[in-house]
Amino acid sequence: MIVYHGSNVVVEQPRLLNPNRYLDFGKGFYTTSNMEQAYSFAEKVKNRQKSGQSTVNQYYLDDQIFTTLKVLSFERPDEGWLDYVSNNRNGIEVSDEFDLVTGPVADDDIYQTFLLYSSGVITKAQTLEALRVKKTYNQIVFKTDEALSFLKFEKTLVGKEK
Repeated sequence: MIVYHGSNVVVEQPRLLNPNRYLDFGKGFYTTSNMEQAYSFAEKVKNRQKSGQSTVNQYYLDDQIFTTLKVLSFERPDEGWLDYVSNNRNGIEVSDEFDLVTGPVADDDIYQTFLLYSSGVITKAQTLEALRVKKTYNQIVFKTDEALSFLKFEKTLVGKEK
């Protein structure tokens, strides 16, 4: 399986870093199988850091990871996903026993729905109903060094070289 990591730098050796903000699936190395999403994220990182250039790193992910390690997979934005992402986004430490977490991304569009939910404007049921009609992209997050060992750097795409 091919996965991508959007950044403002080349990342040949992925590492687990402490994030400077609260992310959907908590601490981890974030990838996606969607190249366009990776390019979009690379642009956001470049603009936020005000340095580097939009860079998409391409990796080969050994499918054995899914049968060898502990994987938490959310197929769609359901109640379990909403609770997991809400806790992570609100800085509530989620006890992670998983090596890899996969599922939909709470992108900028979805994040607005999250804000309404987090502030109590809409209920969990209303949030899930609103999310049902949103187009979601995937994220594949490596939570442990053991999980990262299944990822092999292939190449870097700079700008829109696709």
